[in-house]
Amino acid sequence: MGNMMKRGAVLAAVVTAAAVLTGCGGSAPKAPEGQKLSGQTIRFVASNHTYTDAIKSLIPEFEKKTGIKVKMESYFEDQLTQKLTVEFTSGSSTIDVFMTRPLQEGRLFSKNKWYESLSPYVSDAKKTPVDWKWNDFQKSAVEATTLNGTLYAVPIVTEWETLFYRKDLFAQAGLQPPKTLEELEAAAKRLNDPANGVYGIVSRGQRGAAVTQFSSYLYAHGGDFLKGGKCVLDTPEAVKAIQYYGKLLHDYGPPGVTNMSWPQAQALMASGKVAMWTDASTLLPGLLDPQKSKVADQIGIAMFPGGAAGQHPYMVVPWAVSVAAQSKQKEAAWEFVTWLSSEDVMKKAQLAGNTTTR
Repeated sequence: MGNMMKRGAVLAAVVTAAAVLTGCGGSAPKAPEGQKLSGQTIRFVASNHTYTDAIKSLIPEFEKKTGIKVKMESYFEDQLTQKLTVEFTSGSSTIDVFMTRPLQEGRLFSKNKWYESLSPYVSDAKKTPVDWKWNDFQKSAVEATTLNGTLYAVPIVTEWETLFYRKDLFAQAGLQPPKTLEELEAAAKRLNDPANGVYGIVSRGQRGAAVTQFSSYLYAHGGDFLKGGKCVLDTPEAVKAIQYYGKLLHDYGPPGVTNMSWPQAQALMASGKVAMWTDASTLLPGLLDPQKSKVADQIGIAMFPGGAAGQHPYMVVPWAVSVAAQSKQKEAAWEFVTWLSSEDVMKKAQLAGNTTTR
């Protein structure tokens, strides 16, 4: 009887040990729900933008939810395009997700096959989160990131040209926000006071950065960039727009305005050194933040003024996110793209002042 009890005790110990060892050395435990790609690391290359600022602090939420690690880096627009071009051309890029400008890069990057086609992803319910609804995106925004029937990026930001102005300076001068380009020039002249360090108006003057902002002035004059596939910047309407924009910035703008893009212009407006600024609507947060703007409580916004052809402020998708064709972790990259463009993240980005595509 004693021997049988001893044998039973030994057998129980062996079974228990086997169970413990099986638990430790057997098959790995299943990943938590929603973490099927846990352990992967993706590289996200972004632009310096208000949207980027809004989502930086949210990325840890994505990492906790999915188990995917995100390595993020950001650059100014021209630097970003150069970096993407150099890396993708080399054929050895490690970029998984990147921000892209449909207007400037869409056709070139598509032709070079640097974008992963996203059409198969959005059409497959198994590859997209249940709460990510592609049909919720604005039709015009989707069209902006679709070329020859292929979706190459998910739009994340839309913007239009807006007039920002100093309410206090306008009140002191007895002025109302200008509704026409004629009134805009008159207000710039009236409020231009270089002797006291205040200039009438600022807008982008730096090469490619000025194109989108100048476009609204061009359209308001009745001009355009292309017509029938040919450049029409030599038409009387276009010439008048160029002359108007040049005179406005030359006569009533700050020194060095021809070398300014939005960061320099925004800094001047936020420091109280200009009375008006025409630029993208998405840049409003930098003016309303008391920690960044000395005149946060004096910023007014108005529709871009109209010209001979009426009011025609541009409205574009300046930024979208893509999966790199060279990425070796496309599933994880797509998971991150859907998170970046999810309704929850979009709403939080809107709270930071961005106008998004949903």
